[in-house]
Amino acid sequence: MVVLPLVKLGTLALKTACKPIANRLKKEAGYHPKFRTFIISIAQANHRFSTRMQRRIYGNTTDAAIRPLNEEKAVQAAADMLGELFVFTVAGAAVIFEVQRSSRSEARKEEARRQEIQEMKTRNEEMARKIELLEHKLEELDQLARARGLAGVLNFRHTHTSEDKKSKSN
Repeated sequence: MVVLPLVKLGTLALKTACKPIANRLKKEAGYHPKFRTFIISIAQANHRFSTRMQRRIYGNTTDAAIRPLNEEKAVQAAADMLGELFVFTVAGAAVIFEVQRSSRSEARKEEARRQEIQEMKTRNEEMARKIELLEHKLEELDQLARARGLAGVLNFRHTHTSEDKKSKSN
């Protein structure tokens, strides 16, 4: 199937292309004032959350004040997080696409199997009807043979052979 390698190749190309795009997003993130303010607030919230989690993990006090990041570090951290989020989103979308494509393919295969099984059942039923018909005909022949007896069967053959001799002499 030609589609499968092209899809896989396209997914790989998309993953490869998203890293430079993510780097470009990181670079551009710090230049727009409103966006810069937004990502700084996200970076500060992420910094507070991760610091609290580290303190809890190591058993340190969580009530102590957490110093905020300076503006440049916050922008850099948010830009890194944005770039990684972009890469993760693209990779996740590629995985979801691949799973859906695979499930559609499996559904088509399953439907083909169901149809094949149905055809086999139909043929089996048809053959069973033919066998039943043949058994019925065999039973009728058996009853006819019994009714005529052995002499009747021999007489039947004898009649045919005498008719054959008459037709040959004409």
